[in-house]
Amino acid sequence: MTENNTASPATFDEVIEQRKSVRGFLPKAIPKEELHKIFALAQQAPSNCNIQPWNVAVASGESCKALRDKLVAAVEQQVAPNPDYSRTERFEGVFRQRQVDTAVELYNNMDIGRDDKEGRLWAMMRNFELFDAPHIAFISMPKIFNESVAIDVGMYAQTLMLSMTAHGIGSCAQASVSRYPDIIREHFGLDDGLAVLIGISFGYEDTSVPANKTIVPRANIEEEVLFLG
Repeated sequence: MTENNTASPATFDEVIEQRKSVRGFLPKAIPKEELHKIFALAQQAPSNCNIQPWNVAVASGESCKALRDKLVAAVEQQVAPNPDYSRTERFEGVFRQRQVDTAVELYNNMDIGRDDKEGRLWAMMRNFELFDAPHIAFISMPKIFNESVAIDVGMYAQTLMLSMTAHGIGSCAQASVSRYPDIIREHFGLDDGLAVLIGISFGYEDTSVPANKTIVPRANIEEEVLFLG
């Protein structure tokens, strides 16, 4: 049993299937011992030549709240984002359709209509409020590396979120909050040579939050995988 008295997934298949983006958390903090177990397990993630290029900074409690306030203030004051790496903001074809389908499912669960500008703005700001998570992890890598090494960081991030799921912890990977890397580096005292790639808000899921009802489908294996022989 986990700290919040819910059974952890018993098998690897269940961990994979149960992981989802959680967009609403309880204020209850995760015990430090449990945090260390989760992050120690994530260290088993693979990387090219075992270089392990990730750097992880975790804010909890008051530190997390302070960082949340800084991010919200930056958005409200219309501070221009300056991400360390350029991002693809527009998708086309099947990728655009998947994006739209996900947004429709999420907004329907949140009861936000297509023309509800105020509701959509509120939903956007929830990202920078970290969905009320009591913890957030920011994952960086040295700026000397290019996007190819970011693949290693992606494998670490996935391993970390699966480790969280296995321990009964919800998570949400957020590219949006990494648009303000200077705020993040200043908050944690990180070296300017580190590039911030992604944030992961995490904690115990608040099952009463409508957004957490959102379960989005995956493409059929025939669409994505080619088997020969």
